[in-house]
Amino acid sequence: MCDQDHFEDDRREYEARGLVTRKQFGMMLGAGVAMMLPRVANAVAVTETEVTVTTPDGSADCYFVHPSRGTAPGVLVWPDIFGLRPAFRQMGKRLAESGYSVLVVNPFYRTKKAPTADAGAATPLQQVMPLARSLNETTQMTDAKAFISWLDQQSSVAKNRKMGTQGYCMGGPFAFRTAAAVPDRVGAVATFHGGGLVTDAPNSPHLQAAKSKAQFLIAIAANDDARSPNDKNVLKDTFAAANLPAEIEVYAGAAHGWCPPDSTVYNEPQAEKAWSRLLVLYGKALA
Repeated sequence: MCDQDHFEDDRREYEARGLVTRKQFGMMLGAGVAMMLPRVANAVAVTETEVTVTTPDGSADCYFVHPSRGTAPGVLVWPDIFGLRPAFRQMGKRLAESGYSVLVVNPFYRTKKAPTADAGAATPLQQVMPLARSLNETTQMTDAKAFISWLDQQSSVAKNRKMGTQGYCMGGPFAFRTAAAVPDRVGAVATFHGGGLVTDAPNSPHLQAAKSKAQFLIAIAANDDARSPNDKNVLKDTFAAANLPAEIEVYAGAAHGWCPPDSTVYNEPQAEKAWSRLLVLYGKALA
């Protein structure tokens, strides 16, 4: 899970040092509404719908977007602690325009339908922490199986190509555990400023992910690395021992939460770098 206690301190620190700005926020239409992401070159036409996915624990409200023609590899997107919202719908649509069938989920469906954060990424963390604490390893694994199974039932999802999954902040461990839950189906895993990827527990997400068959992209915020400088080494050693390809990088000047465009620490250059590496990963692993 993301390092909640330091989030606002980090935002103020990075803004004071000139590493992030808020100029993009002038285009926001309202609380939780993200600014426009850069357009996709050669974007394909897409179809987008609000869908309901049945899981062992109920009905999850999700956003599904895919190329309007043909089939494409499926991708499961786990949002950060602020949940399914316009920023993640934009990110999902952008990925679909790049040639993927994308399911962006509301991980908190057991408690509340989206939107689950009143002011998007500007919502005080104390308001959303109870939602995050309501989830655990078991819910992550059962949800992962249900969401991947749902994707496989869609006519727009290519059955002869592996799927990808990506997670942000608390969604990082969810993505790792998705690869462990459905190892024969998931071929690529990406985490961006993922929190809690490495723990001392025997069921640590990184140990579970190492039992998968996936390729990995792990993008680490500079301030997360400063607090836990050995995590990247543990990840490198673990995936190397498992003979799993893994690109692991600390993003200089990027604070925890830098990827979603409605984040108070959004860093467009580094977010675009991470996005480009995501497309490279999917291009290799889901081909």
